[in-house]
Amino acid sequence: MSIAEGTKPRRLPDRLSSRPSRILKSWEVLLAGIAILIFLANTQASPYFLNPWNLSDATLAFTEKAMIGFAMALLIISGEIDLSVAGIIALASTAMGFAAQYGMGTPGLVLIGLAVGVVCGAFNGVLVTRLGLPSIVVTIGTMSLFRGISYIILGDQAYGDYPDDFAFFGRGYVFWVISFELTLFALFALIYGGLLHFTNFGRQVYAIGNNATAATFSGIRVARVKMILFLLTGVMSGVAAVCLTARLGSTRPSIAFAWELEIVTMVVLGGVSILGGAGSILGVVIAALIIGMVTFGLGLLNVPGIVMSIFTGALLIAVIALPRLILLIRKGRTS
Repeated sequence: MSIAEGTKPRRLPDRLSSRPSRILKSWEVLLAGIAILIFLANTQASPYFLNPWNLSDATLAFTEKAMIGFAMALLIISGEIDLSVAGIIALASTAMGFAAQYGMGTPGLVLIGLAVGVVCGAFNGVLVTRLGLPSIVVTIGTMSLFRGISYIILGDQAYGDYPDDFAFFGRGYVFWVISFELTLFALFALIYGGLLHFTNFGRQVYAIGNNATAATFSGIRVARVKMILFLLTGVMSGVAAVCLTARLGSTRPSIAFAWELEIVTMVVLGGVSILGGAGSILGVVIAALIIGMVTFGLGLLNVPGIVMSIFTGALLIAVIALPRLILLIRKGRTS
């Protein structure tokens, strides 16, 4: 059962849906304008913002979350959601830390992180696609399950002693101020953009999100597509776990705590409909830049982290409510 089942409104007549559709198509342009304004505001707020190395550090505020966001975007477009991504990061990081204590090398640690992501994604996918359970309920449960296992293993302790070359995945640079994480972010943006917008698989994802029943009757293997999407989300959570653990140099069970809210906010801000069936990777990329610049800008101004949490929550509510308000206003004018 998808998150949209039973709550998704009927399709509006063309005369009502055309205008919101045009607004959605120009959402990326609006986001780009907002990103430029935030960039200019940050340059005025702090003289250190334009320093190339500071700008490079600013990317660390969003790259790991955005990489998960790309896979999450496809999942939400299909009408599902995964709220366990931060828990997967915690469990993958714990598994890598445990292996590192016994002398596992960097290649092995990376494989373990990715493998844990795949297993967790498969577990979520089976519960949703095979048993027909609601993804929002399943992943709320596995969110607690995965992180709970990390707390059982670690308690209030931490794993460290990672190999020196492992740090490259989180703190390494490919060229000058271009970090390895930023390079991965750009690479995955291209991969997921191509997958969603230029392949038959991407068209199937859109079709499922708009009407899963019609997609089934048109020959699309809905359960198979959704299973792949859960696996992709798990893999990207594993990738993020490798990068984050390498950047921090240690593992605690509280790692990536509450990231699921920020990732969903990033995706929805990027124009992906929470009801499924609409969205773009370009929008998610721009939304990631916006959230990254806001986070880094507030950090330069020594604004407490709780303010960012308030901002993220308010932003999520506003972005979800805005399309609905636009529809109500348009409908009121035409009635």
